[in-house]
Amino acid sequence: MVLGRQPLWQPLLPAPGGRWQPHELAFDPAKQEWFNVFGAEARRPGEWGHWTGRGMNWNSMCAQCHMTGYRKNYDAASDRYRSTWVEHGVGCVQCHGPVPRGHGAPDPGKKSSTAPFRGDRQLMMQACASCHARHEPLTENFQPGDRYDDHYRVALPVEPGLFFPDGQQRDEDFNWTSVLLSRMGRAGVTCLDCHDPHTTKTILPTARNELCLQCHAAPGRVQPNGTRAVVIDPVAHSHHAEGSAGNSCVACHMPATTYLQRAPRHDHGWLKPDPLLTKELGIPNACNRCHADKPAEWASAASEIWYGAKMESRQRARARAVAAAQAGRPEAAGALLALLKNEDVPAWRATYLGLLAADGDNAAVPAEAVKALRAPEAVERAAAVRLLAGGREPGAALTPLLQDPARLVRLDAAWALAPTLAAGSPERRELEAYLALSLDQPAGRLRAGQDLANRGDLAGAEKEIAQAAAWDPQSPVILDAHGLVLAGLGRPAEAAEKFSRAAGLAPADAPVALRAALALAEAGQWDAAEKMFRLAVARDPRFDRAWYNLGLLLAQRERLADAAEALRRAEAAAPAVADYPYALATVLLRAGDPGGARAAAQRALTLAPGHPGARQILRATP
Repeated sequence: MVLGRQPLWQPLLPAPGGRWQPHELAFDPAKQEWFNVFGAEARRPGEWGHWTGRGMNWNSMCAQCHMTGYRKNYDAASDRYRSTWVEHGVGCVQCHGPVPRGHGAPDPGKKSSTAPFRGDRQLMMQACASCHARHEPLTENFQPGDRYDDHYRVALPVEPGLFFPDGQQRDEDFNWTSVLLSRMGRAGVTCLDCHDPHTTKTILPTARNELCLQCHAAPGRVQPNGTRAVVIDPVAHSHHAEGSAGNSCVACHMPATTYLQRAPRHDHGWLKPDPLLTKELGIPNACNRCHADKPAEWASAASEIWYGAKMESRQRARARAVAAAQAGRPEAAGALLALLKNEDVPAWRATYLGLLAADGDNAAVPAEAVKALRAPEAVERAAAVRLLAGGREPGAALTPLLQDPARLVRLDAAWALAPTLAAGSPERRELEAYLALSLDQPAGRLRAGQDLANRGDLAGAEKEIAQAAAWDPQSPVILDAHGLVLAGLGRPAEAAEKFSRAAGLAPADAPVALRAALALAEAGQWDAAEKMFRLAVARDPRFDRAWYNLGLLLAQRERLADAAEALRRAEAAAPAVADYPYALATVLLRAGDPGGARAAAQRALTLAPGHPGARQILRATP
């Protein structure tokens, strides 16, 4: 078989287990030539993303959107597919739904399979999104007319690598997230306002900006949310001559990125080009895409002259806050909370909540999440559920969400409360159906293992996560999870090996290096443990727990001067933790420095007046 029609064909090669694999060599029908879809990127056999791997498996990754009436039919016990489909390519029922036998005039009281949307253009667009989105499937039975959030989890700019911090597409993300993040999407603009779904062409030419001016010419079309579109004179607005590339709305606000070497796709976020963000954060801008011979400073100066204070917009504030959160900088939480106060785009609110989930020490964060549990949009409620799931006792707040109208939210609540769900309950059955859906992929096996671990079955969890690691041996996330389960099973040497490999594959991850060090220390591998502790603090010089544990290890090995220095670094990084000066006091006392020991013990008592160890040191050092 062949995957695709324009702009490229990928041969599909049969593989054992009912698999079809798209080859990395593809054919360009316009240029009549073969090329490698990965370009200069080398992918090796055995890697998840190699053309023979599960990341490039057609049954799992491609067919749902390229075939009509497709069913994956994966059997987890035999690791085989028995996939079926009704029609090659995208047929009518893919968008209109199946027509039942004996179909006659639609019953006004029922959802018609031939007209499932009943004039609801938002539902129509959600049918488009079932394929034109970067997402995780929650079921495999989406039908036109269904709500997107009942069947998919959309990807948001939370993890770096998928999107740039301002929301521009970075990886192959398709379009739905961009629309959800955009002002135009918020105003009610849909795919059908610009595209003819039967020809895939735009409804008006983009030349001379006709497509955009259908709304933005005077007096400005009234949008679905009741507001009137801003009136724009392209020449005055762009400062470029009519007919030039710089005068094109699409070129500036929907820049194209080429994927698979031959497939250009326009960004659908309708963002303003901002060269200053290129200078600050490395985010590309449309000005320098055209003026590639000029530096970003040149483009930034021009934009400031032309647009002035308009450039200092919410777009910049979002990008800076998201970038700070992704980098783990301490100012990120405050910036995200400030944005939440005035943000009216639900997908951005969900993004902020997803980024705030990493900040468990700020009391304002869970308070915002609790408020978001009542948000009208499922994507925001689900983000709030996931944030609160990391709290100490999420049950009281999340239990009502098990009955949420959106499956996405129900599943996130069920995941958080999995240990309390009764076997055979509707909530448990829905969660298990979701988990079973992706058992053909490493991420699915990982989730199945995590579910077993959450319910106390560590042996079963280890089996599932080991399978995930075998399928994707280059994933630091899977290796880290495997290490955690092995540590829970009392197998520290094996856990240390997994953590160490994860640390090697994630060169900026300090916590996984700490976990490797702790497991190595528990296994009695002192030299290797010290190296990992030092790797952790090299990656994050203010990582107080790593400095503290390094100090304890050095003290245990009678290297008291080095231990004292490490413990001082821990206290400097986190001066409110009483155990750090207390540990330092014990080391100084052993090193023959009673004055230093007494001073450190006094600092511990100031922080924790009832600290028994610190009191004992004070009694021992007159």
